[in-house]
Amino acid sequence: MATSSESRPAPKIQRLPPLPPAPIRYHRTRKRIHLIFFLIFLSLPFFDLMRFDIPRQRFYFAGVELWISEFAIILLSLMFLMFVVVAMALLYGRVYCGYACPQMIFSEWSWSLEARIKKEISKRFSGWSARARSAAAKVAFYAVMAVAAVFLAFFFTSYFVEPRDLLTRLMRLDVKTAGGITGAVVTLITFVDFVFVRQRFCTTICPYGYLQGMLQDKQTLLVIYRDGEDSQKNCIECGKCVRVCEMGIDIRKSPYQIECVHCGECIDACEDVLRRIGKPGLIHYDWGEKGGAGRAEPWYLRWGFRDMKRAVIVFVLTAYLSGLAIALSLRQPVLVRIAPDRTVLYQRKEDGRISNLFRITVANRGKQAAAMHYHVDGVPGVEIALPESAQLLEPGQTMQTTFELRTRPWTGSSDVNRFRFVAQAEGGKPQFFDMTFILPVEKGNAPHAP
Repeated sequence: MATSSESRPAPKIQRLPPLPPAPIRYHRTRKRIHLIFFLIFLSLPFFDLMRFDIPRQRFYFAGVELWISEFAIILLSLMFLMFVVVAMALLYGRVYCGYACPQMIFSEWSWSLEARIKKEISKRFSGWSARARSAAAKVAFYAVMAVAAVFLAFFFTSYFVEPRDLLTRLMRLDVKTAGGITGAVVTLITFVDFVFVRQRFCTTICPYGYLQGMLQDKQTLLVIYRDGEDSQKNCIECGKCVRVCEMGIDIRKSPYQIECVHCGECIDACEDVLRRIGKPGLIHYDWGEKGGAGRAEPWYLRWGFRDMKRAVIVFVLTAYLSGLAIALSLRQPVLVRIAPDRTVLYQRKEDGRISNLFRITVANRGKQAAAMHYHVDGVPGVEIALPESAQLLEPGQTMQTTFELRTRPWTGSSDVNRFRFVAQAEGGKPQFFDMTFILPVEKGNAPHAP
């Protein structure tokens, strides 16, 4: 007896003309962005845009050398960077992971390189056995990655050790000092990471994916799969979206899978297949599961400012950036600190002058030699007995010394006389210090002019 399904005629397949290619190819766009961020990654330590110099205890940010004594500015810089990460996660989800993260960039490059080497070995040595070709491909791949690991480890370590010093250690094959040992260990870790670990790092070690899971909400940018139900389904179950996924997931199951890095490869794959049969792709970037796909929206919605919370986050981020810019602009390249040495209030010199002792610290935090000039306002005829070493400081040099201010009592002077000490680096802004000069009080003798 025939079943109802057997007697039912097969559905008529409607053939549609192919659609033109998708206007955006996320793979091509992402690789261009990868190149830009790769160059940024290589440039940051060499131009001191962001670098911790651990041996010298310095932090470089936006080309400015910050000393450990400037902890307030360092803390503000780190808080700003942390807030950028949080804001990016809330507004744009895992876009950083797919488009800018060095781990993802180098992992994908490693996969691509390995596939290309296997292809070349198979093509050029087709007469060899499959086992021989596989072994040759591994040896060639490991050799290239060993050289690349040294190259990448050098740039990784340059974020924490001065690049020229590190290059000198590398040329000497230094594996005895702390810097050399660090470089060797980082090279080994880099090799293991990009040969064996790769994207598994993103799902097992990296905390950013877990952080994103806590920060995202209904308006966060996601990669969404949308299709109809039952007879209205357009998915042809080709599985290409799964095969191209670098993370090995099926985006059709959920947009909230922690492994998804929003790379957009599945979007390109779906568009490629379905547009050939006259249908648009079923996977898109969208703002949350409801989103606004297919609707015309104002620019601020398209850029992610979809509620007041996001506007407040951008405002706070702007406030942090403004505060940091003001702090860096007001910062003096040459730090001067001066304080009186009151172990002896004053000394009387043989020529009748009175001297007071002061301690001074001058630190050149700039990148050029600093010629210093000093003068005193409020003490007539004063002599500043500073050593010559305090007059010119090389970059990074710190000078600490004691010096005397010498003068005679003057008309109108008293036992405690207020004055202003002025220190100025050539071409820089003056720094003012309000001090006191102690004079002896001699009964019956009025002060006289110098």
